[in-house]
Amino acid sequence: MGRLIAISNRTAADASARAGGLAVAVWESLTATGGMWFGWSGNIVDEVGEPEVIKDEGVEFVVTDFTEDEHDGFYLQYANRVIWPVFHYRVDLAHFGNTEFATYAAVNERIANMVVPHLKEGDSVWVHDYHFLLMGDYLRKGGWDGPIGFFLHIPFPSPEVFMALPEHEQIARAMCEFSVLGFQSESDRSNFVQYLVRHYDAVDEGDGWISVFGRRIRANAYPIGIEAEAFAEASVSQRAMTAASRIGRFLGGRQLVLGVDRMDYSKGLPQRFEAVGKLFDHFPKTRGKVSVTQIAPPSRSKVEEYRDLRIQLDELAGRINGDYGDLDWIPLRYLARSYDRRELAGLYRIASVCLVTPLRDGMNLVAKEFVMAQDPENPGVLILSQFAGAAEQLSDTLIVNPHDSDKVAETIYQALEMPLEERKARWEKLRKTVVEQDISWWRQKFLDDLDAKTD
Repeated sequence: MGRLIAISNRTAADASARAGGLAVAVWESLTATGGMWFGWSGNIVDEVGEPEVIKDEGVEFVVTDFTEDEHDGFYLQYANRVIWPVFHYRVDLAHFGNTEFATYAAVNERIANMVVPHLKEGDSVWVHDYHFLLMGDYLRKGGWDGPIGFFLHIPFPSPEVFMALPEHEQIARAMCEFSVLGFQSESDRSNFVQYLVRHYDAVDEGDGWISVFGRRIRANAYPIGIEAEAFAEASVSQRAMTAASRIGRFLGGRQLVLGVDRMDYSKGLPQRFEAVGKLFDHFPKTRGKVSVTQIAPPSRSKVEEYRDLRIQLDELAGRINGDYGDLDWIPLRYLARSYDRRELAGLYRIASVCLVTPLRDGMNLVAKEFVMAQDPENPGVLILSQFAGAAEQLSDTLIVNPHDSDKVAETIYQALEMPLEERKARWEKLRKTVVEQDISWWRQKFLDDLDAKTD
């Protein structure tokens, strides 16, 4: 492979944004190939000027500002009030307008036109996430005929749900201009392929190969991983131990049930809070013996649905604490703020149970971080939603339907009572998977397919 050219909504031009996850995976390939990374600067301006070029360790970042109209139409409206809810099976929350798609398409085209003049023979382009579903089409229209990979970090919905998008045909045709399409789970990949087979007589050739629209493309599941060993080390860092000590003073020897999620309606937080209430309702011996902490930093606070979610969570937490709290015990602590990843690693390490119960999630890396943070001599138990992409890989955990609050409450109790021998056996299998299929494995698996002949 020659140079890697990355395209994503936000880049890692700021070195502080390279602390983990996608930024690490992409950064290593960019530095190794002398690549480039294109995206949004994070600035909103009255009039867009020339892109800014930032050079760092042999990598060139090319970032552009957005106008207020672009930020609103492309990001806030179409990306986050249309694509996001539909792809997370919440068509009821989608806001279908007449102009937002035009702005979304225009931003995809403008950034594609920024990229094309920099491309050279031998380059490979790697586009990331739902902000740029049309990018492959605009790169082709700009004259680029080299390999273009695309990785979707969120779920891809069933064909029937995808068709709720008025622009589903245009989006699907544009996505088929990518050479390799990556999805978090086999379920997501299957949904995409089924849509093409049903509506465009695509031929599923097996091994990810699809013939459609006169092209032969590849669509596979590439479940994203974490920096597994690095996160395990972070869990015993000084900052991690300090965080564990701070919450330990509050716990007073009680078992900790922990949740860490962005405040997003896809995460199933109201359903989770209801399950916590039922835990204390149905299992009286947990009262005063178990403390639940939910960390939920605000997400997209400008979008109305997120403000409503915050109000709903405040009310639910107040009800639970009002019903069961005592002078020396708060049943559910709900913290609407973010914490450093090392602090979170320390909290994971001392948690008896981690709740990862989204209504729909592309992957959910909290599940993998929790696994790697555990004390091998006394590991906690992961409870994972069947609708998280991670459930396909982490099948040795306790899998739940997040809509069934009674069953979730029962599963939390089961986890709290699980014998040490069983906890160790489950954790060892989970750890093996997370270590073997880490972020480097994910990157290499995708780039190997992108590097192969695709057309």
